[in-house]
Amino acid sequence: MTPTKTLAAIAVIPFVLAGCVSSAEYAKKEAGFNTVSNKTAAIASKRTAWVQNQQQAQAASAQVKTLLARKKSLDVETAVQIALLNNKGLQAAYADLGDSAADAWQTTMFLNPTVAVGLTGIGTPGLEAFKTVEGAIVTNILALATKKRDIEIADTRFRQAQLNAASRTLQLAADTRRAWINAVAAWENVGQLQRAQATADAASELAQKLGETGAMTKGAQAREHVFVAELAGETAKARLAARLTKEELTRLMGLWGSDLDYQVPNSLPSLPKAVAKRDTIEAEALRNRIDLQVAKLELEATARSYGLTEATRHVTDLEILTGLETEREIEDGDKKVDTTGFAELEFAIPIFDTGKARMRKAELAYMRAANQLAEKAINVRSESRSAYEAYRSNFDIARHYRNSVVPLRTKVEEESLLTYNGMITNTFELLTDTRDKINSILLSVNAKRDFWLAEANLAPAIYGGGASAASAETEVASTSESSGGGGH
Repeated sequence: MTPTKTLAAIAVIPFVLAGCVSSAEYAKKEAGFNTVSNKTAAIASKRTAWVQNQQQAQAASAQVKTLLARKKSLDVETAVQIALLNNKGLQAAYADLGDSAADAWQTTMFLNPTVAVGLTGIGTPGLEAFKTVEGAIVTNILALATKKRDIEIADTRFRQAQLNAASRTLQLAADTRRAWINAVAAWENVGQLQRAQATADAASELAQKLGETGAMTKGAQAREHVFVAELAGETAKARLAARLTKEELTRLMGLWGSDLDYQVPNSLPSLPKAVAKRDTIEAEALRNRIDLQVAKLELEATARSYGLTEATRHVTDLEILTGLETEREIEDGDKKVDTTGFAELEFAIPIFDTGKARMRKAELAYMRAANQLAEKAINVRSESRSAYEAYRSNFDIARHYRNSVVPLRTKVEEESLLTYNGMITNTFELLTDTRDKINSILLSVNAKRDFWLAEANLAPAIYGGGASAASAETEVASTSESSGGGGH
């Protein structure tokens, strides 16, 4: 008797996951982007776009060119809008959101079964084409049993990615706003120095003429000339600083080529009449800060991961092999066929690794996330208080320079000039008063800049998007900036 066995394996999925999350939302090309767009619109009153094809890229480019052509001098709101439409780093952040959506989508799918097929007895004399065909399809039961938890974790990570993308959008808006303020303040400094340069040039020319007549000593003439030379050097440095700050704004807006011809105003807006009252800024920050919401979701995801680790502590891999076996026997010319089913279960026995180490790591991960959330809440409170304190104090400082210091310095210079013309004050004293007035004006411009920077930092302190790198202290501007025309 020559037996011939044929084994045909049939895939059998032992469990059907009930109530799993629909993958339709994750499968969309712009999955989660509506949340990002809505948050940006509500906080910054600006629209953003996720560019994923050539048509969308052309539409965004056309919008940018329209915004650039709308005004001769670029205001801060237009600069922010251009950055949100045109910054490539922001588009890369949106790609991270797409990755998270794809990961969540992948989690909703069943694992592909493993198929194995084997042939034995091929070419045996007196038999048919083969003696035995063996096949098997293996399904991971544990993956099916824990699928709901896996989907919940992936969904939490997806919501985190949405908030991170919104935070990146708000950070770009805040960075662009600060860059615009710095650029305009730099050019305002240049304008102040250029006006001082014109006055110094006239004084130097007068000194040269007086020296030719013998009415002014060579030492006094030299003081006038060196003052003009030093002022020219400071103006050149200020102009360079202004160009570099404008270049930073250009990078944030993602501009190049012919789009570089835009201009910014020659001076910052005047100080407001009064500061805004934000007595509940701590509560607003705790309620609205996106990074705090991300930390909460991190704790939630860690808790879910902890539960999954606990559920799979002892058995980390559980597979089932199912199929049918058909046996054919040829005896005295007759064929006899018997068909039977079979199933095999395969798992690791937790003799050496009982899962205690994995549980310990999961516990520590949860405690780490909980403490990070608590720390974040404390920091959010402090950052919001600091932002408002800087806002209030910088307003008082800028107003003090505008109302007191600059007018007094101007008065001193005017009186010094009168006494100089009356031959009472010498050249050195007049130059000292003039230089002090220039420094006071530059301090006033920088104080106004610091106020507008502090005002720009209020929104990030309440909603998130990155803390300001600008100092709350008033700095003396040793570098200053250009021209009194239509812009730069």
